[in-house]
Amino acid sequence: MSIYDFEVTEMSGEKVSLSKYKDQVILIVNTASKCGFTKQLTGLEELYKKYEDQGFVVLGFPCNQFLAQDPKSNEAINEFCQINYGVTFKMHEKIKVNGRNADPLYQYLVAETDGKKIPWNFTKFLINREGVITNRFEGKVEPESFEKDIVTLLD
Repeated sequence: MSIYDFEVTEMSGEKVSLSKYKDQVILIVNTASKCGFTKQLTGLEELYKKYEDQGFVVLGFPCNQFLAQDPKSNEAINEFCQINYGVTFKMHEKIKVNGRNADPLYQYLVAETDGKKIPWNFTKFLINREGVITNRFEGKVEPESFEKDIVTLLD
């Protein structure tokens, strides 16, 4: 099994296979609109814009599991991210990242990173062009702090 075996649902409702992102560097992040880390959307967008033409993508997955910090509808979440943070990277439908009802993608991401459950919003997984998870960054880690890791994978 690999990251490319999973299907996700974009905010538009369209189901897409992550195989669409083969040969690209992927950053997967569970987001929340009312979190102290929400401002990281700015840094994520800046990295995306800076490196998208080199094959870098950011995939956002809203989650309401941590103190109900993303309670709105998918449409409202998407609008909030676009209006307040200029987000143009792909946002997906709200999911669960922990527990019995965790999204299969997140079950895989957790299993592949020593089985440590997602502790909070904005946990980030960096995936190389071969679909291998190379780094996991917890919520408090600012996106700008691992830009060099992204650049290394893009080279």
